Amino acid sequence: MSAPATPRVLVAGGHSAGHIEPAMNFADALRRLDNTAEITALGTERGLDTTLIPARGYPLELIPPVPLPRRLNRALLAVPSRLGASVSAAGEVLDRVRAEAVVGFGGYVAMPAYIAAKRRRIPIVIHEANARPGVANRVAARMTTHVFTASAAVHLQHATPIGIPLRPAIANLDRTALRTEARERFGLRPDGPVLMVTGGSQGARMINWAASGAADLLRTAGVQVLHIIGPQNVLEVADMPGAVPYVVVPYVDDMQYAYAAADFVLCRAGAMTCAELSAVGLPAVYVPLPLRGGEQRFNAEPIVAAGGGLLVDNDDLSPTWIAENLVPRITDEDTVAAMSRAAAHAGSRDADVVLAKHVLNVIAEYRRFAGGDHGSSARRQQ
Repeated sequence: MSAPATPRVLVAGGHSAGHIEPAMNFADALRRLDNTAEITALGTERGLDTTLIPARGYPLELIPPVPLPRRLNRALLAVPSRLGASVSAAGEVLDRVRAEAVVGFGGYVAMPAYIAAKRRRIPIVIHEANARPGVANRVAARMTTHVFTASAAVHLQHATPIGIPLRPAIANLDRTALRTEARERFGLRPDGPVLMVTGGSQGARMINWAASGAADLLRTAGVQVLHIIGPQNVLEVADMPGAVPYVVVPYVDDMQYAYAAADFVLCRAGAMTCAELSAVGLPAVYVPLPLRGGEQRFNAEPIVAAGGGLLVDNDDLSPTWIAENLVPRITDEDTVAAMSRAAAHAGSRDADVVLAKHVLNVIAEYRRFAGGDHGSSARRQQ
C-alpha cells in the first residue's frame, strides 16, 4: 500500500502578534503530530508577518492587505474592490500549494483566504482568540462548522471552546520546578513574593508609571518586582543596596522564566496574555487597553469570574490602587494560592494539539469525499 499523502495546510493569521503567535503554535503542533505536513503561511507586507513567520521556519506567501472594519457598517462598502484582488492572490496560493484545508486566525489575510477556499470547496477551520471576534471570523463562521474559540464567552456560530494554542515552553511549564533558576536569572531573591509587571511587547505607559510610582510601597511590603518596560521605553527606579529588588528589563525573550519567577502579574488583557497566565496558573491584575471601548476586558472577565484575577480600568490604576488592592493579596500566601488554582482552572494547555488533531481529521474527511482529485466536482463543501 502507498504511504498516506502529506497533509497540505494553508494558515491564515497575520499582521499582529495576537494572530500570528497562535497560528504558528498550531503549525508547530501539526508538525509534531505529522512531520510530513506541508504548512504554508499567508500574510501581507503590513504588520509583523515578514518578521515573525519566517523566524518560525514556515514559508510565507504575501497577498495584498485588506483591512476590514471591526463592525458591519458602511465602511465595509469600500472593501470589495480591494478584496477581489486579494482573494485572487489567495486563490493562486491555494492552487499552487494544493491546500487541503485553510486554518484561519483572523486578521487582514483571513477574509481573502476564507473566500478563496469557499469558492474551491476547500475546508475552512477557524480559531478566534479574542472575546470580541473580528469581521473576518464572524463572516467565516457562516461558511463552516469547524469553529474554535478561546473560551465559551466567545459568541460565534458552531463554536467549540478549546483555549488558545500556546508554545510548549509555556503550555508545559512547571513554575515550581523552574522557580529557583528563574529568579537567579533575573537577580531576584529565592524567597518572598514577586510581582511581574508588563505592558506587552511594547510596554504600557500607565502600567509603567503606576508600578514604578509604587516601588517604595512594594519594597516596604517585601514585594520584589520584575518590571518588563518594553524595548522603546526608559524607566528609572532607584537602586537601593540591600533593599528588596526592583528589577527593570526592556524585554524578555523566554517568558517561561518570567512566569516561573512570578507569583502575581500586573498587565494588559490581550488574548494571548490572558491565555498564557491562566494556563500556567498565575493570578493577575488585568488593565485593559483603553481602545475600542476597552474591549480587552472581555478577554479577562472569565478568569476574573473564576477568581483568578482582578480587573481595573486604565484610568483608575495608580500607585495608591496598587498599595490598597494588589499588595494585600500578593503578600498573603493563602490568597495567592487560591487565586493561582482559580486561574489554572480557567486556563487551557492543549489547544494547539486539539486544533491540530481536528484539522487532520478534516483533511481525512475531505479526501474521502474528494476521491483524491482536488479538481473533482465531488468535493464536499464545508
